[in-house]
Amino acid sequence: MNRPNILVKTPLGLENIAAARILELNSNVKVYPRPQGFLGLVLVEADKHFEFARKIKENVLEAEKVIPAYEVVEADLNKIVEAARKVALGNISSEETFAVRTTRRGKHDFTSLDVNVKAGAAVKEVTNASVNLSFPDKIVAVEIVGNIALISVLKGTEEYKKLRPGKEPVVKYLRKIALIQMPYLGPLDASYNMGVRIGREAQTFEVKELVIAPIGSIPADQLLMFLKGVYEGIESRYSIQKKTYA
Repeated sequence: MNRPNILVKTPLGLENIAAARILELNSNVKVYPRPQGFLGLVLVEADKHFEFARKIKENVLEAEKVIPAYEVVEADLNKIVEAARKVALGNISSEETFAVRTTRRGKHDFTSLDVNVKAGAAVKEVTNASVNLSFPDKIVAVEIVGNIALISVLKGTEEYKKLRPGKEPVVKYLRKIALIQMPYLGPLDASYNMGVRIGREAQTFEVKELVIAPIGSIPADQLLMFLKGVYEGIESRYSIQKKTYA
């Protein structure tokens, strides 16, 4: 692996498919699915990589997130901090807010928090921008993959937020939904365990109702164990919610 300058995040197991799709866009680029054994990643080495990163976003469905690197350095804390300082200049203004987000994969003599603190201080020093960890205008993304680190600057709006300012709570819509679930049939312990999972998730999302709908004749003992599991899952999650909402 030479000098990858794009990091692509994929669902687990789809790394090779994403890599093949990327090569279909340009057979001259180099792709590294599961680099150093890390799942859910594809590293890409391309010319005009900002432009090519946009093509990946637009054309590769398996690419959940595409991050073009402004700098690629050795996974050394001091080098990462200097790279963050460098990419901040010209990309983050004093009127904007920022946050440093670090994802570290592999073993290092520093932590993700170390990177966030030291790189954040360096960015603040050169930009005079304010830190906003909740809803920043810009994100300094530090993606560490084994012995290399890719540093980028992203818009804060690209970061997934469960509840950003002005966003309606989704739970009020979930409470209007009725779920219809076929019972899981098979060994009694498996039926029970699947019932627990389904009941727990239905209660977690607070759906209006959960309807268990068998098709045709089914073994009563398997249905009974599945339903017991569903009720157990609902009750266990509900007891946690009562404490949380209290």
